[in-house]
Amino acid sequence: MSDLLDPRNDFVFKRIFGSEENKDVLLVFLNRTFAESGEQPLTEIVLLNPYTDKDAPLDKQSIFDIWAKTAEGKLINIEMQLFNKYDIEKRTLYYWSKRYSSQLQEGQTYKELKKCVTINILNYSFIENERYHNVFHLREDHTGLELSDDLEVHFMELSKLDDQSVPMEGGLINWLLFLKGADKSNWEVLQMNEPTLKKAMDTLEFLSQDREARRLYEERQKYLHDEASMIEWATEKGIAKGIVEGEQKKAIEIAKNMLSFGIEVSVIAKTSGLTESEVEALKD
Repeated sequence: MSDLLDPRNDFVFKRIFGSEENKDVLLVFLNRTFAESGEQPLTEIVLLNPYTDKDAPLDKQSIFDIWAKTAEGKLINIEMQLFNKYDIEKRTLYYWSKRYSSQLQEGQTYKELKKCVTINILNYSFIENERYHNVFHLREDHTGLELSDDLEVHFMELSKLDDQSVPMEGGLINWLLFLKGADKSNWEVLQMNEPTLKKAMDTLEFLSQDREARRLYEERQKYLHDEASMIEWATEKGIAKGIVEGEQKKAIEIAKNMLSFGIEVSVIAKTSGLTESEVEALKD
């Protein structure tokens, strides 16, 4: 797929799945997703934030998640994560809670709250098992009794898919292999398994040949890489700082113990790695 844009780029992903003209593509993808968790197929969805030309890759106001609502009022949020932003589980619950609570207007009762579903498509591994699709609900630990069906969180991990294993039947895996970047030589099989995938593939090929779409894609790709690099740098610095602080705390404890035995300050300094003035200060 060297000449094609990467569908894992959230800008491209939203162009394929989050535009009004491709709403049928999104509907089939969602039905394949919910079929794996035993839910009834959807017949209609409304896009709450469809892609428009105002969705600028570098504009922080642009939202590249896909927000949709079913005919019954169920809210669905789909997010593509190309890089690991860390604390994804807390981030997911935080944004889920905001979406859930924002439904109520003044004077409405809690009965008005509808189910909220979050679908995270990750380009990295997060859940510690071999499943590429994990679904979470609120259930009692021992009996499996459901407290409420209002919370549902999906994690789809593209990194767990076997690129060489082409499925022989329809289902979600065909869609995820397309998103991961399945070789075009396998596209025909994926289309045979999932006919609606052809429209998604055609959209990707069109965007890949469009000069303006490629320019916007490259802007977004650079932004995502820069953001990932900053997060990685900050994380490494945080770990390094923690190690340094841990070593400093250990050195202080050693020095305090040695002081309690009346050992000379100069000896303590050499043993602990602290300066003599730092050891003197510990006496107080």
